Amino acid sequence: MGVKLLIAGGGTGGHVFPALAIAREWLSRGSEREVVLVGTQRGIEMKLVPQAGLPLETLRVAGLKGKGGSTLAKNLFKLAPAMLDAARVFRKHQPVAAFGVGGYAAGPMLLTTWMRGVPNVIFEPNAEPGFTNKVLARISTRIATGYEISARTWGAKAVVTGCPVRPEFLTIASRTPEKPLRLLVTGGSQGALPVNRAFVDAMDFIAKRKNEVSIVHQTGERDYDAVRTAYARHEILAEVVPFLSNMPERFAWADIIVCRAGAITAAEVATAGRAAIFIPFGHATDSHQLRNAQEMAKSGAGRVITEQVLTGARLSNEIFLLVDHPEEIESMGNAARKLSQPHAAREIVNLIEQAAGLPSAKGKATPAGSLAAVSSSAPTNTSSQTKEPTLPKEPKEPKEPKVPKERVAL
Repeated sequence: MGVKLLIAGGGTGGHVFPALAIAREWLSRGSEREVVLVGTQRGIEMKLVPQAGLPLETLRVAGLKGKGGSTLAKNLFKLAPAMLDAARVFRKHQPVAAFGVGGYAAGPMLLTTWMRGVPNVIFEPNAEPGFTNKVLARISTRIATGYEISARTWGAKAVVTGCPVRPEFLTIASRTPEKPLRLLVTGGSQGALPVNRAFVDAMDFIAKRKNEVSIVHQTGERDYDAVRTAYARHEILAEVVPFLSNMPERFAWADIIVCRAGAITAAEVATAGRAAIFIPFGHATDSHQLRNAQEMAKSGAGRVITEQVLTGARLSNEIFLLVDHPEEIESMGNAARKLSQPHAAREIVNLIEQAAGLPSAKGKATPAGSLAAVSSSAPTNTSSQTKEPTLPKEPKEPKEPKVPKERVAL
């Protein structure tokens, strides 16, 4: 039998992309390595995991936090089938370790592996731990975190590893800002209505200084026509698109990024070394986006505007304060790069190997502050005839969606 890692969780790209990065790193360490991902039939993993060429198992499970009434009762009723599904997955795959990335499937699956004596490692990419990981931390052998503040929550079993990002972000070079300053606006692949609305409201302010900025604005499909029309009405030249398929290239182009503050986005900003104005999603579970943005800002790597105070005037003021002080843009970019963890996937797999008692040839993870260091094991002995492992494919970027015909009023 191969040395199999079970990776549980999913639902969003913030869960699935780190899971795929860990799967690739795990498989790269020997032809005997195997991996299987466990999610639900409703999450984005149903598309991304098969696209990457990896096996996927699913559990019949739904969320509990924030639910009430009949929905809570219905989802509680699914716990028994979920545990049966998890037991089936365990018997089928017999993993040497389990890794949880958060999301509905992580709970039942990691509880099952713990009950059978398999070491669990969980990953918390946010500054504010999520509900599932708060529960699983009690039964986990080790915990990998994206921020030192969350590592301190769990003490010696936690290690700051950072959040894995796509390899293309690792090669982005520093930029010296010069006018017109390059502004990238993105609310994620679906767009963000509060961000789009704020820019529409800011058009009068931007128009007065339109020659000082060059703008690329990803709107999402829903708001594309309204935002494009607003730029045109104010005679502001901007590249307005519903979707950007080459985000690493766009980060490399930008001087300033206006964005949400999910763990993946924050890690990409840090890795790219770019100044950012974070507008955290106001309804994120446990306010984790706000906490991520605050941690970045505390290190001098970004500015924060919450949705509660977001207006066109406030947004344009923040943008042009930076335009007027390009040295501040450079300073923020340098501060962001200092927070980068380019070897996050490697260090997380080191942690998993250490928890499972497996030999490692990749060094050891770096502890947070005074946290105990992870001890390295002896390198894996490999034969000269050992075949190279087959790595999963990188998920293909989705094609740019069709532009909606009707304009949506913001």
